[in-house]
Amino acid sequence: MLRSYVQGRWQVPEDEGAPLYHAATGAEVARVSATGIPAAAALEYGRRVGGPALRELTFHQRGALLKALGSYLREHREGLYERSTWTGATRGDAKFDVDGGIGVLLGYASKAKRELPNDTVYTEGAVEPLGKGGSFLGQHVATPLHGVAVQINAFNFPVWGPLEKLAPAFLAGMPSVIKPAAPTAYLTARLVELIIESGLLPDGTVQLICGGAGELLEQVGSQDVVSFTGSAATAQKVRTHPTLVRNAVRFNAEADSLNVSILGPESGPGTAEFDLYVRQLVTEMTVKAGQKCTAIRRALVPEALIEPVTEAAVERLRDVTVGHPADPSVGMGPLVSTEQRAEVRRSLKALRDAGRVVHGDPESVEVTGADAERGAFVSPVLLRADHPERAEPHEVEAFGPVATLLPYSSAAHAVDLAARGGGSLAGSVVTSDTDFAREVVVGAAPWHGRLLVLDEANAAESTGHGSPLPALVHGGPGRAGGGEELGGVRGVLHYMQRTAVQAGPDVLTAVTGRWMPGASRAVSRTHPFRKSLAQLRVGDAVVAGPRSVTAEDVAHFAEFTGDTFYAHTDEEAAAANPLFGGIVAHGYLVVSFAAGLFVAPEPGPVLANYGLENLRFLTPVKPGDELTVSLTCKQITPRTDADYGEVRWDTDVTNQDGDSVAKYDVLTMVAKENPA
Repeated sequence: MLRSYVQGRWQVPEDEGAPLYHAATGAEVARVSATGIPAAAALEYGRRVGGPALRELTFHQRGALLKALGSYLREHREGLYERSTWTGATRGDAKFDVDGGIGVLLGYASKAKRELPNDTVYTEGAVEPLGKGGSFLGQHVATPLHGVAVQINAFNFPVWGPLEKLAPAFLAGMPSVIKPAAPTAYLTARLVELIIESGLLPDGTVQLICGGAGELLEQVGSQDVVSFTGSAATAQKVRTHPTLVRNAVRFNAEADSLNVSILGPESGPGTAEFDLYVRQLVTEMTVKAGQKCTAIRRALVPEALIEPVTEAAVERLRDVTVGHPADPSVGMGPLVSTEQRAEVRRSLKALRDAGRVVHGDPESVEVTGADAERGAFVSPVLLRADHPERAEPHEVEAFGPVATLLPYSSAAHAVDLAARGGGSLAGSVVTSDTDFAREVVVGAAPWHGRLLVLDEANAAESTGHGSPLPALVHGGPGRAGGGEELGGVRGVLHYMQRTAVQAGPDVLTAVTGRWMPGASRAVSRTHPFRKSLAQLRVGDAVVAGPRSVTAEDVAHFAEFTGDTFYAHTDEEAAAANPLFGGIVAHGYLVVSFAAGLFVAPEPGPVLANYGLENLRFLTPVKPGDELTVSLTCKQITPRTDADYGEVRWDTDVTNQDGDSVAKYDVLTMVAKENPA
């Protein structure tokens, strides 16, 4: 009997539950039920216990916990691989699911360290001046919602699915309630057992409800988020649930879709792209027995290449061994259940009305190491529809190892056929023709969440047609659900509230932890470069100068660097330039002079200058001008895993008239404590 993890403890349902079966042997492996499991209490516990605990942590601290969890799960993944065979997954399928999920955790941990502040408030975009005098500003900030991220998952990725939702929600500061799909809930339950056993995550931040959703959706409120993965029909029911509608609950759906792969017209037999296309098609049909929401369902091929593609794909499919997933010689295991097999066969009947089977038998299959009828085995089935305008291939999805070959006559025709799917998660274009690639990508993009353009040059590094990546959005319009998961920081912001704060510079500095233009500055006798990270404060500043710029300085810099652009060396040509009206100093000379003014030369807590950002030259500097620089501590980001952190300095170089000639951010690494 599968247990649920609610209110900080494991709980057993009150009835005998429904049986779950091994996909290959048909043997009962578990029972599942949510009877007596307090769904409302789970949400309340997440809001009361898990949420506050997460919100006390900074983005970097949350990211460090995700990294630690990913490492822990990696050490225990063999057990997850073994249990994955119950779902029909081969060793390769299990790695795809388990390692993919762990990769999402580690990917988001890296994002937190590199792209998010070591703070609890995220500042989005640039400050917006709202008045002429600089005393009234606007800034968008994002803070975590005070609810629970409720995730309703599909059966096909019982590890990756929960983890790809958990990672951005956790990083945003929201606890999660995981509800797995019943057929593979035993694998998700083991995943959550490992998470709890690790002891890494704060109490209340991860809960599990096995079995039906019950009253779960009736209890969600305006601060909660519901994320769903599954069929388009079920997504519609969840989306229109009265409680979600009444409370305007934030909702994300990732549904099934009729994904396309398009072969370029120049990629005939003998080309690398032809081989890549056929190999990718067969891989997408057979990985996870085709039970992937991103799998290729419609293979679009130039009319002139339909025969050779058919022959090559059939030849490759003949080499696929179907059987018990624990057998290392098996290339494709069974579907998740006999019910799913019946559903695939029903869908195939509709598809066969529009095309003919060129490989496989929908009703029988030769199986290695198992009983074909007791297990949920089905043959890979490739169809060919010579009349691509028929509706069935663009409307009916057989969620298994099934794809249909469709001929197209032009790039515009291919785009039109792709769009007939009504919205897809992923598509691919396999071509060496960049013009064809552009036409198809631009034309098909409105109907796709992700498009892969595959060719010989990127094949070695490509992650393939159907692999969601933490840094890129995973979702799609229309039939695909209209949602977006993952997407790096975009995914994190889905679980946060964006708020426009209108205030003065000092208030915005206090709210965001970033110095705002016009805010107070603390200029003291102690140079801020002499302060350790522990001593430094946002707003600490130094004002240095003036320094005169001479004609000799400009000439020397030109000769020394080799930058002899006419505006720095030719008085007549420079005078004719409408922007300058005479010799001007190099921008990089101005930056160099500014550094000479503000740098404290002695050894100290500043370890390195590692770059400049947002550099803009605003006013030309001419011989005779005098430069003054204002350097202000703008943002302090301590590293959780090092004895130093990053400091961002606002830099404003002005001339004798007070006009800004250059503005930029200086980035330094500063020790947490002063060196002995």
